[in-house]
Order: sequence, then C-alpha cells, then structure tokens
Amino acid sequence: MADSGAQDAQDSQNRSKALWGGRFASGPSPELVALSRSTHFDWRLATYDLLQTRAHAGVLRSADLLTQEEYSAINAAIEQLGTELAAGQVGPGEDDEDVHTGVERILVERLGALGGKLRAGRSRNDQIATDFRLYLRTQARAIAGVLAELQSALIDQATEHIDSAAPGFTHLQRAQPVSFGHELAKHVHAFSRDLDRLADWDARTAVSPLGSGALSGSALPLDPEKVAAELGFESAAENSIDAVSDRDFVAEFLFVTALVGVHLSRLGEEVCLWTSKEFGWAKLHDSWSTGSSIMPQKKNPDIAELARGKAGRLIGDLTGLLATLKGLPFAYNRDLQEDKEPAFDAVDTLMVLTPAVTGMIATLEFDTERMAQSAPGGHALATEIADWLVVKGVPFRSAHEIAGACVKVADDQGVELWELDDQALLGVSPELDAGVREVLSVHGALATRKTVGGTGPESVRRQISRLAESNKRTIQWATEQPVANAPTWLG
Repeated sequence: MADSGAQDAQDSQNRSKALWGGRFASGPSPELVALSRSTHFDWRLATYDLLQTRAHAGVLRSADLLTQEEYSAINAAIEQLGTELAAGQVGPGEDDEDVHTGVERILVERLGALGGKLRAGRSRNDQIATDFRLYLRTQARAIAGVLAELQSALIDQATEHIDSAAPGFTHLQRAQPVSFGHELAKHVHAFSRDLDRLADWDARTAVSPLGSGALSGSALPLDPEKVAAELGFESAAENSIDAVSDRDFVAEFLFVTALVGVHLSRLGEEVCLWTSKEFGWAKLHDSWSTGSSIMPQKKNPDIAELARGKAGRLIGDLTGLLATLKGLPFAYNRDLQEDKEPAFDAVDTLMVLTPAVTGMIATLEFDTERMAQSAPGGHALATEIADWLVVKGVPFRSAHEIAGACVKVADDQGVELWELDDQALLGVSPELDAGVREVLSVHGALATRKTVGGTGPESVRRQISRLAESNKRTIQWATEQPVANAPTWLG
C-alpha cells in the first residue's frame, strides 16, 4: 500500500507547478494528467506565449502593478528565455500541463516570486486565444510565401507556352483549342483567390483577446488596446466572452488551407493526366518523380498523387474542428484544446507539399508538338464555324445547327472539319463559302479570342502580366512580420 504521506507530498508538488489547484484536496489522477497534457503539440506556441507575456508585463508596469526594477528584471529574463527557445535550448518539463504552465514555470524558477506576478490580469483562456492568433497570422504569411513560389513557377511555364496550342476540355472531352499558357495560368488564378482569402482572413484575425481574462475581463487597470497594438493587432476584442471562445479564425484558416489543398489536388490530377503515356504531353524530371519496386520502366508522378491525397487530409482537419465546435456553449470549454492539432497539421502539410509541387511544375518538359497536333482533333473547331456564321449575320441558333451538320458530314466521311472540301461545306449550307477556312485552323481559332479572359495569345499575355504583378505583391506581404518591432527570437 502506498505511503499516504508521500502521496500527499507529491500531490502538493504537482499542484504547485500547475496554474490551478488551490481549492483541491489532492492532485489530479495520472490518467487525468495524461489526458490533459498538451505540451507535446502546443510547445510550438512557446515563443508567442512569451511575446504576449512581454507585452503583458509592459501594461502591468504602466498600471503601476510592477515597479521599474521589477519590470526590468522580468524583461531581461524574457529576452534570455526567448533566445534559448529560438535556439531549441529549453523545452517543457515532464510535469508541465501546457505551454502556459511551462513558460510560467521557467520564469518563476528564474525570477522567484516575481515571476508569479505575471499571472495577474490574465487567464489561460485569453492567453491561448492570443497565442494561437499570433501563430496563425505568422503561418499564413509562410503559406502565402510558398504559394507565391508555386505561382512563379506556373507563371514562368505559362509565359513560355503562350503560343503553344493544346486541346481544351470540358467533361474531360475535347472542346476547343486553347493556348497552353492559358491552361497553366488558370491555376495561378485559383491560388490567387486563396491568397486573397488569407489576406482577408488576416484582417479579421487581427483582434487581440488578451485582457479578456477567463471570460469577463479584468478588474485591474490594464490597457487591452495598448497590448493589442504592441502585438501587431488592429484592435482589442470588444466582448470578453466571445474573445476567449471564438475559434472562427481557426475554422476559417482551415477552410482556406483545405481549399488550397483542393487546388493543389486539381493541379496534381492534371499533371497525372499530362504525364501519362495516353496523353504524352509532359515529362517528369527524374528528381521530381519515383520508380516502381517491381516494374523498372515506371516513372510515377508521386508528388502529383500526394497532392491529391493530402487534400483529403486538409479537408479532414477542417471538418474535424467544425464537428468539435458545433455544440459548444460560450465561453471557454476544454474541448477547444482540440483546435490546435488540426491547424498545426494543415500548416505542416502545406509547408511540405507546396514546395514539392513547385519543383515538379518548374521542371516539367512539355511536348508542344504533340499538344498542337491534338488541338483541333475531335472536331474541336466546330464552334469556330458557328461563330464565323454569326459574324456573317446568321442567328446563332441556326449557326449551331449548321456547324453540327458539318460535324456529321465529317464523321460520315471519316475526316476532320478542316479536311472537308468546298463542295461538302456548301452542301451543308450556302453560307459556308471559302472564307470559313480562315477559322478552320488552330491559329485562326486562337487569334479570334482577343477579349478579356479569352485564350488568344494577345489576351493571355495581358493576363500573365497582371498575374506577375499580383505575385510580386504577394511575395512582399508574405515577408512582412505582423508584429511591429518583433524581437529577433520570435523568428
């Protein structure tokens, strides 16, 4: 039987390390300790917890709750700990319940009772909400940076292939000839919307919960707006209950990352098609593909396939969090401990996946001759006949019927549209004189698509120029640190 005195001593020691426990007669059970511990994943927030601790110390000093001597000692300890955290020289202890417990424990060990003054006016509830916003605002810029690099690779390839013709598809069936640069640029637009969403998200997330306490604010004469400004937020939260329980910013972040995953997946699917022997449009670089353990001839698009697979994981991160949030009452509930791992996973997934996709795209070699030969096949120029007739004054309804009849004649003769002779064309309609041959070629078809958004080379050049300018702005935003005058140890 265990020594009750020894157990009481151990319980007392455990309670002294925790940020709670005064009203409890005994310490938590080992099973509860194991379930509650989160330092194995939330320690990555340690520098952000220390950053907001530094800001909090400043408002405590402004409120005369710390003397100048005390503030100086605390600030020195914070700077030293920040440097050590950045260098990976210090980590959580075995008995630390979470990142807040660990950071406070270290400061108390170094500052003594003075370190305990830092808890005044704060709760783990507003601390974690603040830490998490700081972390995700930084990571949003990191994700934007790697997406911008992918955009750059796509823009380079698109620029090179503005004048390369390729079949365009709907329903995965040949539809109309397009500029292959236009095909590649469509992916840049998808990622541009993701980047716009990240910037919009950042503006909504730039609200500081610090000062909200557990749920009701603080009776101490603190200044939430001042600490918000120091931490790079645009304002302090106006409702303390909402501030500590709001995880919309996490859910929205995960929606954006899930959609990025979907866009990476769609790009990956096209690479799988392009590099197949059946298409034969593109060749993977050896450094960005793999082989088979049994079939020596294989060259597999693993990066493209993993882009498809990781999309499911990113979608799962989002749906898992939404399921956690859906039944929670306001304010803080411990269920919210489950918000961090999905977000961490989404960040880690995109930061590994996106550079790999970038390398794959940048090194793809395209068979432009094969694409050009395929571009007009499958009667893909039929719409050109209809549009040409419309210009001559034929109602589109009639023009569509005439073009369809041309397709039938070509099918019956086993030829392509441009191979129909003049007699066959006039047999379909007297409107189909020799002038129609101006558009019965890929070059002629592309040249007519000059409008904004069109696939004509002239339009595509303008499009890519605008995308390149937008890409430069993204790169600039991605390099900006959301916290002004951030310490070097924040990273």
